[in-house]
Amino acid sequence: MADFYSAHIDNLKNHTQEIDNLANKPGLQSSQGSIKVSMDKPASGNSVQAGLFPLRWLYRVSAFLTHYGVETHGIAPIPKEERLDTRWYQMFFIWFSANMNILSFSTGTVGPAFFSLGVRDSIIVIIVIDVVFCLVPAFFAVFGPKLGTRAMVQSRFSWGYYGAIIPSALCVFSEQGFLILNCIIGGQTMASVSSHLDETLGIVIISVISFVSLAWIPNVIVFIVMLALGYPHLHTNQSVSVPVPKPSSVLSFGSMLAASTLSWCTIASDYGVYHSPKIPSSRIFLYTYLGLCIASLTLHTMGAAFAAAAPSVPAWNAGFQDSTSVGGLVHSILTPVGGFGKLLTVLVALGIPSACAPCMYTFSTSFMAIAGWFALVPRWVYILISEGVLIPTAIIGARTFYTTFVDILSVIGYWSAAFAAIVLIEHVLFRRASFTEDVYPIATWNSARLLPTGIPAVLAFFCACGTLVPFMSQAWYVGSVARNGSGDCGTYVGFVVAALTYAVFRGAETWYMKRRGINKERGEEEGIEERGS
Repeated sequence: MADFYSAHIDNLKNHTQEIDNLANKPGLQSSQGSIKVSMDKPASGNSVQAGLFPLRWLYRVSAFLTHYGVETHGIAPIPKEERLDTRWYQMFFIWFSANMNILSFSTGTVGPAFFSLGVRDSIIVIIVIDVVFCLVPAFFAVFGPKLGTRAMVQSRFSWGYYGAIIPSALCVFSEQGFLILNCIIGGQTMASVSSHLDETLGIVIISVISFVSLAWIPNVIVFIVMLALGYPHLHTNQSVSVPVPKPSSVLSFGSMLAASTLSWCTIASDYGVYHSPKIPSSRIFLYTYLGLCIASLTLHTMGAAFAAAAPSVPAWNAGFQDSTSVGGLVHSILTPVGGFGKLLTVLVALGIPSACAPCMYTFSTSFMAIAGWFALVPRWVYILISEGVLIPTAIIGARTFYTTFVDILSVIGYWSAAFAAIVLIEHVLFRRASFTEDVYPIATWNSARLLPTGIPAVLAFFCACGTLVPFMSQAWYVGSVARNGSGDCGTYVGFVVAALTYAVFRGAETWYMKRRGINKERGEEEGIEERGS
């Protein structure tokens, strides 16, 4: 472990000196400076210095990037004195921008295109799921300004130091999955504009420019134009009769929507860590909820409406390529305005990075949270790794878009639901919904000894995973319960089971520790270290 990755780095140019001094550091100073948290030393100080030597040039690059305003902070909590941003309204625009794009539109199309639901049935499911499930990530966003911790670091206060490796690793794969979906859709959209540009080249272009987050304003303009052009067909399609929906299709579509929303829980707190904690929790919650819900509800509904109407509009259906190309559908809707339509289609594709940017950010910080040694590597290195994996996997996944789309979202939803339930129960039941230093001793964020054991969280997580398997319904596996007509209910089951089992296991652990006096011993040990720091 190293001093510099747990402390806030004021100047990255000092990294080389810090690496030289690493072997002589018996412990590490917390980012808040109130407690000196002891850590196990590496086996050999000389070997550590030799192993870290290649990192020096990486930190020189980081220092260069910092000079030009690139945020290069690691995963250490942001001290309260550095959380000064009072532009709390940004919380609305962060989440509005992240959801006001073609990926959210694509999510809505899944109801009619994949589950064969009519437009009214799809919209009813969308309204219920979005209004309810957007509450959960909005609650998680409060942790950022109040504690200054990123989601995977904050999870250590329920999952423990070693247990938190599980959600951190899963978060890495999940964010990479979202990046793949974003790039597939963006590539398809770019390819629909010109016959000289195929979706493979489009995916590469979107992947490369995903380092930059564009404004959400062009997307809003494009979707307004789409509504204006498509309204006559949408209005006519309302009177088209459709078969009575199967309960399994309704539940599966709802589960997929819930998965796309709950997945934000694993990253929601990451984007408020520099905002002042003085704001009431209710305002953080409200800004985030409105940003998430307004954007998601609007585009999910639009996606469902246009996908349901596409079969009755030959030009749209041709662009949609029999429900395989969302980008082609968008372009075909905008075709009547000629060259301006092509421009708007390109703007939609270039708006994809507004969703890619948060995914790349959290991909890197989650990678660093897996283990202490990963935190030694600058964050931008993990972004380059992500790019190297992203392009080939997105090109392959584009061949079976909707199967890839539903599978990725559903699997992300399974573990995200369990994760959210565990963290929520810990905060509400066992930490009394408080954010004080006594309840969350942030200075212990990197100490396996002073953090919770994490055993209840790990047990609850595996109980949830084992229970939801019969309720899964994927292209590659259908559980025994799902085969009997329930559809995919894995996300719902995982959330409920994780919440109940964690409450029982954590309660039992708390009772056992109180009986054995373990909490008292840990508290005394912490007090001794604080006085000695």
